[in-house]
Amino acid sequence: MINRFTGAAAVASTILARQPAAWLSTTRISAKGVLTTAQHTLTILGVTALVVMAVLFVRPDLARALSDSLNPAPVAEPVTLVAPPLSALMDAPAPAPAAGAASPLSVEEKALLGTQKQQRWVTDWLSKRYRVAGDATNMLVSTAYLTAREIKLDPLLILAVMAIESGFNPFAESPMGAQGLMQVMSKVHHERFQEMGGLQAALNPVANIRVGSLILKDYVTRGGSVEAGLKSYVGAAAFAHDDGYGAKVLAEYQRLKQVSSGKKVPTITPVMAQAKPAPKADAPASDTQIAGL
Repeated sequence: MINRFTGAAAVASTILARQPAAWLSTTRISAKGVLTTAQHTLTILGVTALVVMAVLFVRPDLARALSDSLNPAPVAEPVTLVAPPLSALMDAPAPAPAAGAASPLSVEEKALLGTQKQQRWVTDWLSKRYRVAGDATNMLVSTAYLTAREIKLDPLLILAVMAIESGFNPFAESPMGAQGLMQVMSKVHHERFQEMGGLQAALNPVANIRVGSLILKDYVTRGGSVEAGLKSYVGAAAFAHDDGYGAKVLAEYQRLKQVSSGKKVPTITPVMAQAKPAPKADAPASDTQIAGL
């Protein structure tokens, strides 16, 4: 019995003596596998990095795109330019009154402003002729009269130009880029719109009337007559004729003069009446008889 127990103990001792060696062998194999996997992973990452660097070197645009995506620039808040309200522009042309009492109107200013009755006659006639709402027409006519008082130009001439240019459509735009009631080339005369809010003010009815009237006044002054001024206004100064533009404006001006004097003028012009030639310099529509010039 003692020998059996002794033999069993010896066998157990031998087995226990061999287990650490086996465990160490297994541990060494596992560590070696981890190191091999890590080496392969690092090799793949290194090769990938080299490929990416090569691609970015060959394609600088991709490098810039990647840089922008990693470092996005701060988004600037959009700046919105808003044209001043019509009421502000309506008040702007009016000269500031002197301290104390308001300065009385001169005879010329009274003639340019006309009477309320005359403005009402003109407003009603234009509203029917061009099929524009009465309130809108009243605002346009009032603006024309206030502008005329400031720059010393006949308001009926301003209204006649508006009628021929746009038919009182404040959003009209020509293929050449002329805009608004008086078809102003806003990109050419952009500096005139700066104090009124920029180029977007070109479609503001009051701003458009004011700028267009100032341009017309300059052309009339330079040309020496209304006919020459109208020819420059339509862009035909360098040509022999203006294709009847001046005649159309002056014919409409004559109708407005009759309306403002209380006469009954048809709102529909006969076709034959539009084919009349332009009036001569000594005709009733000459510049010497247009108030304010």
